[in-house]
Amino acid sequence: MMAPGWALWAGMAAVLAAAPPPGAWSFTHLSGNLCKWCEVSSPTCGDNVCFSNCTLSSFCTVTEEICIAIWRKTNESMTVHTMCHDPTLPLEGVNPALLLNFTSRECHMTSQPTEGATMMVCGCRGEHECNDRLIFDQGANGFAKLQSKDVLPVVGVSLVPPLLVAVAATVAFYIYRTRHLDKPDSPARPDWTPKQTTDLYLASDLPCGGLSGGEGGCAGSLTGGVDREASQAKNSHSDVINNMTDCPGQGKELLPIKLEVLVGKGRFAEVWSGRLLRGGKGGSNSHETVAVKVFPAVEYASWRNECSIFSDPNMAHDNIVRFHAAEDRGPPGHALTQHWLILAYHSLGNLQDFLTANILGWEELVAMAGSIAKGLAHLHSDTTQEGLPKVPVAHRDLKSSNIVMKSRTECALCDFGLALRLDVSLTVDDYANSGQVGTARYMAPEVLESRVNLEDLEAFKQMDVYSMALVLWEMASRCQATGEVKSYEPAFGSQVCEQPCVDSMRDLVLRDRGRPDIPALWSQHKGLSIFCSTIIECWDHDPEARLTAHCVVERFKALQNEEEELRHHGDAHREKDLETPEKDQMTTSSSEALQAQTEVSHDALGFCSVSWATCPTV
Repeated sequence: MMAPGWALWAGMAAVLAAAPPPGAWSFTHLSGNLCKWCEVSSPTCGDNVCFSNCTLSSFCTVTEEICIAIWRKTNESMTVHTMCHDPTLPLEGVNPALLLNFTSRECHMTSQPTEGATMMVCGCRGEHECNDRLIFDQGANGFAKLQSKDVLPVVGVSLVPPLLVAVAATVAFYIYRTRHLDKPDSPARPDWTPKQTTDLYLASDLPCGGLSGGEGGCAGSLTGGVDREASQAKNSHSDVINNMTDCPGQGKELLPIKLEVLVGKGRFAEVWSGRLLRGGKGGSNSHETVAVKVFPAVEYASWRNECSIFSDPNMAHDNIVRFHAAEDRGPPGHALTQHWLILAYHSLGNLQDFLTANILGWEELVAMAGSIAKGLAHLHSDTTQEGLPKVPVAHRDLKSSNIVMKSRTECALCDFGLALRLDVSLTVDDYANSGQVGTARYMAPEVLESRVNLEDLEAFKQMDVYSMALVLWEMASRCQATGEVKSYEPAFGSQVCEQPCVDSMRDLVLRDRGRPDIPALWSQHKGLSIFCSTIIECWDHDPEARLTAHCVVERFKALQNEEEELRHHGDAHREKDLETPEKDQMTTSSSEALQAQTEVSHDALGFCSVSWATCPTV
């Protein structure tokens, strides 16, 4: 009985040993990955993570299988396909090499090129339903996103370099300014203390925004105004200036001058009327009213240029403002140092203001125009009236506000802040560095076009002749000989704005070949007709076709002589009318002779109009 029982138990043990234990198949199944498994689901995304929203899960049947998620975006629609897949087997639309790289416990999306849609794939293993949470390293829309906690550090790091550069530049600029105060052109421009202006005018000038509020001038403009590129030109020209002779009056005892009234404030200087103390006989003192042009230290170059023009004693002329002295006031090299120009004082003001307030008679017009032409001819001349050699000078900013009124029949040129000495020792480069300067309204066409012939010194003179023609037109427009006299307007009047820029003048003068209008009424007056023909020849577009300043002098001199002869014969005619009737025949003969003489005079004037080259050179 024992043997059979033992055999039975042994057989059962063998059967149990050979068969798999209960639940062994289910254990093997549980050792695979548990993955989300949906053909299509609509994900929910936030920041750089999307959840598949798949409601089905399944264990992978093979241990080598991994969880896969395929994210697609077509137009604005996003879908997710989740599954289990063996990475060694191909998957439609997915790069096989990409499948072999999925070894992470998280599902990081990787872009997969496809047509007609955006597709990204991820794979993971070792974590149940790891393909439910899809991680986009560049955001769900394919763009990198920063968490709010990362923004401040990034912004801070980005701002550090420019802030350091700004601090370094500020420190360097401060050191430069504080260590270069000993140079005359380095101090910062001081602020002028506002003072009340008066109605006095000087033989000096202020820029736009001065007394009259116009474009500047001797009583209200110093160096140009808005249209003037004076600052750059003066700085570039300073190298040439520094080679000139010293200004008269520098280093000597200062003149006893008391500044009295601020009559104008400009962009580069203030203009004062002052009292110059002069010693008299017997110990008595007298005072002379002078104009004092006060430049701050920062405008040394501007003061120095004007000084260099006046330093030539051969510049003296009745129609150029008289120069007394130049002085440095204040500690040398200090920021508060002032540079003075002491000039003659004229109470009638500048030509622009005078024309605004006054109407000219024909004789006044001819006399004033002749004095302006004489002043300009002397500037352009290489000899004085006595025949002594001098360096020609181009004014380069001639306009009605830069001409002072000495009387109702005589003018004088002023404001030489932009003037250029036409020294034969200077090179073409020196002239090229002088810049495009002046007031845009009065700039010659070749200046507006920047096509000046720098090799011909006469070209600089002809620029002034063009500007003078515009001034002459302004004077003619205020002459009662024209008939109806309108209010004063500068050249080109309403064709441009009050302070035109170079571009607007370039369009008007170069493109449209515009010039101020000369009404037909002006030509009805014989003398004014000749005056207008002179203007037209002076503003010719071709610089070489313009009259010279000296030829204009001859024109106006002939006009003045004619007026004097007419006046003389008119007086003689009136005297003869008072005599006996027997002398009527002699009176008739005198009238015929006068008419013949007038015709000869006009013919002589017309000769210079035909060929200006025949006029004597200066």
